[in-house]
Amino acid sequence: MLAELFPYAHQVFVVFTIIYLLTILGIIAVVVSENRNPVKSLAWVTVLLLVPILGMFLYVFFGRSLKSVHMISRKNRRKLRNSANYTPVDIDKLGLSDENMQEVRLVNSLVEPHFFPDNKIGVFITGKEKFDALEKDLESATKYIHLQYFIFENDNIGTKIKDILVRKAHEGVKVRVIYDHVGSFHFNMSFFSDMKKEGIEVYPFLKVTFPEFANRVNWRNHRKLVVIDGRVGYVGGMNIADRYVTGENGQPAWRDTHLRIEGEAVAGLQYSFAVDWNFMNRELLKETTVHFVPNEEFSDGMQMMTGGPTDLWNNLSFVLLRAIGSAKRRVWIQTPYFLPNDSLLKALQVASLSKIDVQLMIPRKPDSKLLRYATYSYVKECLLAGIKVFFYEASMLHSKMVIVDDDFVTTGSTNFDFRSLEHNFECNVLVYGRNFNSRMSAIFEDDKENAKRISLVNWHRRPLGQKVLESMSRLLSPIL
Repeated sequence: MLAELFPYAHQVFVVFTIIYLLTILGIIAVVVSENRNPVKSLAWVTVLLLVPILGMFLYVFFGRSLKSVHMISRKNRRKLRNSANYTPVDIDKLGLSDENMQEVRLVNSLVEPHFFPDNKIGVFITGKEKFDALEKDLESATKYIHLQYFIFENDNIGTKIKDILVRKAHEGVKVRVIYDHVGSFHFNMSFFSDMKKEGIEVYPFLKVTFPEFANRVNWRNHRKLVVIDGRVGYVGGMNIADRYVTGENGQPAWRDTHLRIEGEAVAGLQYSFAVDWNFMNRELLKETTVHFVPNEEFSDGMQMMTGGPTDLWNNLSFVLLRAIGSAKRRVWIQTPYFLPNDSLLKALQVASLSKIDVQLMIPRKPDSKLLRYATYSYVKECLLAGIKVFFYEASMLHSKMVIVDDDFVTTGSTNFDFRSLEHNFECNVLVYGRNFNSRMSAIFEDDKENAKRISLVNWHRRPLGQKVLESMSRLLSPIL
């Protein structure tokens, strides 16, 4: 009967099956031909074979490469560099250690930034400290405000910042805002449209719309930075949200790290914002930063390090590999999510097995269960190599920091995971100097008072169900 109604049903089924299989095999061939990290390629091939239809959609949305995309033309990039108000320095005369000199040269090769020798850095480890300072600096703006955040919540803190921005725009201050469209996707979009009505220039980064959805959803701008009048800059891990001040869902305020910078390094933050702004609306910013005259308060030398999926190299991975590989005494890491690529994991293991003091601090309970178990899946490999692992228990630890020996620190928006290192647009500062290193080391030690060290014996005793969840989450870690 069925054959009479659909005489060609079998042939159609065979044709569609062949097309379907060829499509899956074609995508697998594309994955393999891209010559990516084998672990990541294998993860995609596994997903495509186990759940072909879902895997195909996931790859289209999350697996494609942006290496061929240019965020800014060479001409405009050159114009921005030439307009920057800072004095180039001879790094050979700075008295840096050989290890730090190699790091500086590596960063220069990757992103062509200048080394900024004289800066004053304020460190915030609570949201109240950071937002009190930020609000004060925003209120003092007379020329322009450039503000960029992954998440700009429409809560109490977000509304307060918004009101200040609106008021400054009415005073004639040029206010520009970039927010990540996916990071702020669940908010009421009238929050940003109201800003536009009040004279603020607001752009979502890679706005996710159809039919461009598949080309944009996975590439997120995770940077958190502010530039005010070219004299003050902010960069770090805190978004604009109440969770950093009052907590959320009955939990304490998140622990994070953010910096306030005065000095010529503000030009590096301005450059990063200007590139992203040009990418959004093709306007080349003409505002310049203040030229600082150094004094005894301005002593921290630093570089700005940006990274993203459009880079030729995996900039941030290279910087971390160089720093870890050059360590002689210690490597201390704080990160909310620990999903390292194979190279970084082995670098940490090699350092620890070489009797370098490697310490890793992660939150006991990250804000994502999937990321929690994926992070947990790497703990055993760390412990076996002698890495000291601490679970921060006081609240959600969102700080991103790497301390190497006594004269190098990097902090910013970059998590120690695949997403930050390969998929997101990130911004970190690299600070060279004993004074700043000592300050951040003291913070790390203080945080250990609210953390519990994990032993290999006790870790082996965790429930079987947790081990299964870890293994399953681990399979997805390269594409999370």
